[in-house]
Amino acid sequence: MTDHSSDIDSVSGKSTTGHEWDGIKELNTPLPRWWVITFYLTIVWAIGYWIVYPAWPLISSNTAGVFGYSSRADVAVELANLEKIRGDKMAALGTASLADIEKDPALLALARAKGKTVFGDNCAPCHGTGATGSKGYPNLNDDEWLWGGTLDQIMQTIQFGVRSGHAKTHEGQMLAFGKDGVLKGDEIVTVANYVRSLSGLSTRTGYDAAKGQKIFAENCAACHGDAGKGNQELGAPNLTDKIWLYGSDEASLIETISQGRGGVMPAWEGRLDPATIKAMAVYVHSLGGGK
Repeated sequence: MTDHSSDIDSVSGKSTTGHEWDGIKELNTPLPRWWVITFYLTIVWAIGYWIVYPAWPLISSNTAGVFGYSSRADVAVELANLEKIRGDKMAALGTASLADIEKDPALLALARAKGKTVFGDNCAPCHGTGATGSKGYPNLNDDEWLWGGTLDQIMQTIQFGVRSGHAKTHEGQMLAFGKDGVLKGDEIVTVANYVRSLSGLSTRTGYDAAKGQKIFAENCAACHGDAGKGNQELGAPNLTDKIWLYGSDEASLIETISQGRGGVMPAWEGRLDPATIKAMAVYVHSLGGGK
């Protein structure tokens, strides 16, 4: 082995490793001793951490560590303590009527706080953290409701869902007029343009308004009403308010009329306790669109 310690760089005055590239020599500059010691200490610390705390994943669990510590267990304890603090108030929330909750400032504040948390955990994946909805999922901040926006109506929707399979669920459904052969392609295009006209949207050139109105009256008015104002008992939306669940462009309307719509909302009864469902109803009602 060649000793290059005597090979001194003329510029820096340091020894080189003997490596050279295009006339550039590699200096032999060891890491500072304090840095090396610190590095080895971190390794020792990591090994100690593996022994003391949960660290290594196993097939169905993980190593528990000498201390048996778990941040998840800490959270569970904190939540349990919070429930103890709220215990009496939550019991009162469970026995109070929806109207009484809104009249009692303390119960109302508790319901809104609880409802917001539960909404974030269970409803936000579909309706968004701000409850503004998205395509196929209603905006809960506006004042247009498919199944009604009163406290009782919101409570019923949360409890039993929409097309959820629950015995008391909302069951209304948009028919598939194209797929089921009720309307032909040109008829669907015509009535789609008529629906657009109900909310003041533009229609394609040459569109037959009289024919569109006739098709609508014979096939759509039974649910949406003669003027297209909708029917909350059936979950049929208002077609004149410029609020669209699946889109207002011609292509989206043609798809809706052809294939039908039947979004599902789960029933929360049995998944959440009655007091929590009340809290969520109060929270949704307070977002601004409740009636």
